[in-house]
Amino acid sequence: MMAETLTPEKFRALSPAQFFARYREIAGFSNPTRALYQTVRELVENALDATDSHGILPNIKIVVRQSPTNPNHYIISVEDNGIGIPPQHVPNAFGRVLYSSKYVLRQTRGMYGLGVKAAIIYGQMTTGNPVEVVTSTRGSKRIYYFKLRIDLNKNEPIILERGSWRKVRDWHGTIASITIEGDWSRAKRYIIEYIRRTAVITPYANIVFVAPDGEIYYYRRSIDKLPLPPKEVKPHPRGVDLELLKELSRNTTKISVKDMLVNAFQGLGDKTAEEILRLSGIDPRKEPKKLTEKELTKLANVMRGIDLEIIQRLRDSTKESKVVDMLVKGLVGLDKKTARRMLKEKNIDPDKDPKQLDEKELEEIVSALSKIYPRIRPPTAEALSPLGEDIIKAGLQRVFEPEFVEAVTRRPRAYQGHPFIIEVGIAYGGKVPVSYRYPILLRYANKIPLLYDEKSDVSWKVIERINWEHYKVSFPAPILVLTHVCSTKVPFKGVGKESVADVPEIERELRLALRDVLRKLRTYLLHKIKEMEKKRRIVILTRYVPEIAHNLAIILRDSMGHDNVEPLLREKLVEAIASRIGLEKEKIFEIIANVEIGI
Repeated sequence: MMAETLTPEKFRALSPAQFFARYREIAGFSNPTRALYQTVRELVENALDATDSHGILPNIKIVVRQSPTNPNHYIISVEDNGIGIPPQHVPNAFGRVLYSSKYVLRQTRGMYGLGVKAAIIYGQMTTGNPVEVVTSTRGSKRIYYFKLRIDLNKNEPIILERGSWRKVRDWHGTIASITIEGDWSRAKRYIIEYIRRTAVITPYANIVFVAPDGEIYYYRRSIDKLPLPPKEVKPHPRGVDLELLKELSRNTTKISVKDMLVNAFQGLGDKTAEEILRLSGIDPRKEPKKLTEKELTKLANVMRGIDLEIIQRLRDSTKESKVVDMLVKGLVGLDKKTARRMLKEKNIDPDKDPKQLDEKELEEIVSALSKIYPRIRPPTAEALSPLGEDIIKAGLQRVFEPEFVEAVTRRPRAYQGHPFIIEVGIAYGGKVPVSYRYPILLRYANKIPLLYDEKSDVSWKVIERINWEHYKVSFPAPILVLTHVCSTKVPFKGVGKESVADVPEIERELRLALRDVLRKLRTYLLHKIKEMEKKRRIVILTRYVPEIAHNLAIILRDSMGHDNVEPLLREKLVEAIASRIGLEKEKIFEIIANVEIGI
């Protein structure tokens, strides 16, 4: 009887636009304060990607103004001098969720093609107003205008108005205006801080921000050097998964599996591809479309290769009671005889319980397997666009005018087949605010300032574990640390893109980079301490120069009849001090003039 009264389940599908309209907090639009900040951020990031990634020195203008019809509504407009958007792509670029130019393998500020569309959806839901876009591409003779909404049910753009006119000046770029419900009084400090941090990371940009209360913030370009723009690259074999291989095998025009691999992936030549297929038990001449799911799974496992993380996971999940059986069952292409020989060469008992393996033994196994499994070249760094040490130092100088500034850009590394580069900058003194326990931390990922969720970020984890006293930093101190993670796939902890996950490879590079700049800071601070000690000794010595010269002059006058020798005696005493300490006489006389006798 009870079963008959239960309401039957209803099933339905949601379009991507409906999904993000319903769960907008996933994209950072949880309340009016966060939404206003997030909208500014998404528009500014798009503007910068349209400029510096294409070799254009950015001129960015941001205007946030209160709606004349509703005090809770704000109109956010961002103008750039970038490459512009071809008019045929404008409706989809602003009116279709998950439609973007960023779905390629290269470093960009945006990752999901979602941000601006999420802001537009939020604006539609809270104000009912459409987005307005003005754009013109380089070389075009016309400027185009669109007024758009998003059809949430169909995930399609609705064009309300469109037009074009002939250019009267050589302008190219995009102006996007979105009206949303916001809370300026609460969002103000986040937006101003976001723009300030953007100015730090882009000293090559002119940035103007006009706030609703009429305040104008202007950051003038301080360096004409741009980061090298990223290039689109092929995927790396270490980052492959089963679904990618399935798609490749369905859509490839190549007639053999070997040719498909060589053509589709970076770092694979004929010889390496043949070795991968041998370990996978696949005929290199086989037609890709005829590969079974079992063969594709084997192929994906071999291509991902063997590293410490894989062996650790194998150890923790295996049900085998012997190391040799764990390896043979867990790894494709490895026979028992080879596994036993390999383990004995590394002085590891093949019959040992896998759960008893320590870290050193695991590393030995990885080392041995690298001789059996194909060695694939690391991912190319051409897809990345690091800032470089000069730009980081110029940005810190522009905003904080520190007495000491240093930066380091580490060599390219990879995690799970994704290339990344870590950069760290440090600033001390000047206009750097005083911090009381840990340094002020400026976090960036692909040149995006990260303001929220600081304590959950891998950079904070590294900062916490540094012994600051070892580097002569005693808190409170005016010290600031900048961290920048650039990658084709930054491991963010959520769609809001506010904190980076603690991937071991990234954590290690951050730690090494921070130690590098801290060693240079330690050298500077030690020199500063020595200079302060030298000055203290000079003050002590020079404090008595006038009095000693005066008393000696009296003695010489009374005993030998010499008069007016006090200036000469003072000169000789200063020369003696200067010779002993290695300081110019003029500096010592300057100190004497500022010292009161008897203090």
